[in-house]
Parts: sequence; structure tokens; C-alpha cells
Amino acid sequence: MSDLPRKAVTRTAKLAALPLGFAGRATWGLGKRIGGKSAELVAREVQQRTADQLFKVLGELKGGAMKLGQALSVFESALPEEVAGPYRAALTKLQEAAPPLPVATVHAVLAERLGEDWRELFLEFEDKPSAAASIGQVHRAVWHDGRDVAVKVQYPGAGEALLSDLTQLSRFARLLGPLVPGMDIKPLITELRDRVSEELDYEQEAQSQREHAAEFADDPDVVVPGVVHQADQVLVTEWIGGVPLADVIADGTPEQRDRAGQLLARFLFSGPARTGLLHADPHPGNFRLLPAGPAVASDGEAGQDDGAVEAGADRWRLGVLDFGTVDRLPGGLPQTIGDSLRLTLQGDADSVYELLREEGFVKDSIDLAPDAVLDYLLPIIEPAEVDEFTFSRSWMRNQAARIADPRSPAHQLGKQLNLPPAYLLIHRVTLSTIGVLCQLGATVRLREELESWLPGFLSVEDEEQEASPVVEASPDDSPTVREVTAEDEALDDAAAPTDVAAGPAEVAAAPAEVAAAPADVAAAPAEVAAAPADVS
Repeated sequence: MSDLPRKAVTRTAKLAALPLGFAGRATWGLGKRIGGKSAELVAREVQQRTADQLFKVLGELKGGAMKLGQALSVFESALPEEVAGPYRAALTKLQEAAPPLPVATVHAVLAERLGEDWRELFLEFEDKPSAAASIGQVHRAVWHDGRDVAVKVQYPGAGEALLSDLTQLSRFARLLGPLVPGMDIKPLITELRDRVSEELDYEQEAQSQREHAAEFADDPDVVVPGVVHQADQVLVTEWIGGVPLADVIADGTPEQRDRAGQLLARFLFSGPARTGLLHADPHPGNFRLLPAGPAVASDGEAGQDDGAVEAGADRWRLGVLDFGTVDRLPGGLPQTIGDSLRLTLQGDADSVYELLREEGFVKDSIDLAPDAVLDYLLPIIEPAEVDEFTFSRSWMRNQAARIADPRSPAHQLGKQLNLPPAYLLIHRVTLSTIGVLCQLGATVRLREELESWLPGFLSVEDEEQEASPVVEASPDDSPTVREVTAEDEALDDAAAPTDVAAGPAEVAAAPAEVAAAPADVAAAPAEVAAAPADVS
């Protein structure tokens, strides 16, 4: 009953058409130039045609092909503007929409997984999907108890298609290079393929979402919809509305952008510390900016306004969707990341180098100059050095160019670094998140989040100082001990000199490595170079 193209021959032929089509368009462009058209005009036409074909093929095939397209869409901010422009619109379409399955196929899946009387579970069910992704699509409905819900239906044959796509894509990954210049796509494809079984397991996804929903149930900043019902290939969760992050990227106000960026960074670092899980699919389609009010829609209207800021930017919350891919980190993010960031910011080259060697980022057979490693890292972690940082596409492009240029010392050193398997997913998620922050152009107090949630970022002495009580004299002159209050901290802040260096806009947009200093550091030159690439 599958309407998803599943035969390997058919799907491989479509995928192979991407690089072949690019070559054909390049030849077409050469003919146009011989005919008198300017090189710039021809290049733009070729790029636009490539973007159109990329979306058409990856979107139609769904599965691994669409998942790769979503991954690429997050990192368009690292591409040169003249290249990113034509791709941006086509790739970002993959974050919120894709060609839907026929209604009959959806009904057949629901009947098979929920029973022939599946309609009795719902008071209403919308046949037209509200969103489509790589392995499933979402329908809005009303559960039998009156709750508005999102019903995620897995595409028939999605597992087979996902594996087939990623296998075929890896075989000619090098040929896909011209589609997104400067990016090594093969490591990304390999990592996505390793996560296939987890992505298809809705029972595991439901459990991960339940854990997040329980932890963030009363959180003032983050909203995770609860799980209502789960069956094989069908997942029913509470519905949340709000403004899709893709819309904030396209048309959001500066206040919305900054608030969304701050909350995205907070969720990235607080999630593992609070739940022991890392949400590993941080593309814009999985986030919503929610206004103040009921977190979950019960009447179909909550969170559905037009995005106007009514109660101030600090009242907006971040809605988080899709827990199909998570990294299990029982102790939170590895302390090595925080230690490496702190030591790098302190300029302790020898200690940074020794720590990276101990953790496997520098193999025993490789001998590097500690100062050279420090010089490699410092530009990438600039967002962690200041109190406030403005992320931007231009900063991301500069970092990507610095690491990708074969002639640069950074590129040569990056080739000799190693990314340990335990850090692979952390690295990809960090790169993706900072890619989104750059798309938002958000000004974020990243250091604040690192100090609050990243183990090792504060030294033991700093942590003890933060936790130390204030000693006051009581009326009878005997000292009284009380805890530091928010008012105390506010007074301290007011008395402190203004940090002139905090948050220059030009410096904006760290390319992803910031939180994962070691991860970035370790990033295979290809991945870091690309500062572009990922999404699950």
C-alpha cells in the first residue's frame, strides 16, 4: 500500500540525476556565456535551476533524501551569499513542507495500526497534513476527550527507503559537492544512516518526549507537548501552535529573533543537564515561538496569533517538537567540552592540548604545536568569550572559509584532528543549532547559558564562589548567614562597570563549534569546514 518510491533502482536513478543534472546545467551555462550572456547572470540561473531540482527530487523521495535536504538547509548561512541566495528558498521549504501522501494511504496506515474503528478515537481528523518530514507527516485532529492533537503517521516503507537513499547518496557524495560548495557531505550521510533504527522507533520517540515533557512541565521558557497515544508507526501528541521558527527567520522582529535564539541556546545546554538526553534534530521545522498563555491548544486557538509581541519579548516561549533522534547523556554534556572551552578562553595552550589528546581529539600518532591548536580554536569560540554575542551569516561564512580554505593554516591543522565517536552527535547538533542562530541573526547571552548548564565551563573556585553565602551583621552584632538573592545579584550587576566589549554585532555568529569546543576542534575538517550541514 506504499505510495513512497521504494525500489532502489527508481530512487537511485532520481538521486543520481542530481549531480548529473548539475553537470548538464553547467554545460548549458557555458553555452549561454558563449552566446553573450554575462557570467554572473548565467551563474545565478544555473544556481536557481539547481536549487529547484534539489528541492523537487529530495522532497518527492522523502526518506533519507529529504533528511539530507533538511540537513543542508540549516547550514545555508555558511555559504557565500551569491551561492546561498538561490538555494535558500528551495532548501528551507524542506523544513516545513513536502509533497504529502494520498489520503487513502494515510487512512490505511491508521486502520492497520489503530484498528478499523480508528475514527472513534477522534472527534475530528484533518486529512490534509499540517506538516511533512523525512519519514512521516503530521495531521491535526481532536482526540476523543476534546484535546487538540498532532497525529504523526510514518510513511509505509520509510525504513527501507531511508536506508536505500543514504546508501546510494554515500556512493556519490563527492559528486554532490557542487550543490553546496565547501561542504563534505559524506560524514553527515554516514551519521544519519547510523541513526535509522532510532528514527523509525516511535515507541522510543514517545518515551524521550515523555521525559522531556515531564521535566519541562512547569518551565516558563520551554514547552514540550505531552504524549497522548502511541502505536507502531503512529504517534499522537498534544498540539501546539505558535509561530514556526522558519517564519521568525524570514519575517520575525528583532525581539522575536533574539528571544528565539536565547531560548534555543538555553534548550541546547539545559536539556542534557535536566533530562540526560540531547534533542538531536535542531532544524527550524521542529521549533515554535509561543506567546504568553496556555502552552497547549485546547480550543484550537492557543498560540495561534499572528506573532505580534503583546506582553514583551521575555514572555515568549520555545515550543519543541520531534524527539525521534536523541543522544543519551546520563551525566549531561561531557565535562571535557566545558573544560576545553574554559582553558581555551584562559589561553592555557598546553592544558588544552593535553586534554584534547587524552580525549582522543589528537591521536597519539599526531604531534601538533599547542599554540597552533589554541589559535585554531579561539576564533570559533568567540561567542563564549563575551557576555552577549550577535550571530550572523557573515560571521559563519568567515569561519567556514577560514577552515575550508586548503591554503589556510586552520585547514591544515583541522585535517589532523580527530572526532571521537562519543562526540559525533554532540558536534552535529551544536553545528546545527549555531547554524540556526546565524539564520535568526539573534543576539544571545551564550556565556550565561554555558555558566548555568555546561559542566566544567566554570572552574571549581568560580562555582564555590557563586554558591557561597553572604555574611551580614545582625542587630546583636553576631554574624548572620543568608543565601544570595536575585536582588543582591541585581545590585552587584548595577555596580559593576559596563563591559564595553560585550556583544559586537560584527563578530556575530559563531559557527557552531562554540558549545562543543572539543567537538568542533575535533570536527573532521570536512565537517567543520562546512560549518554547514545537518539536521535529522
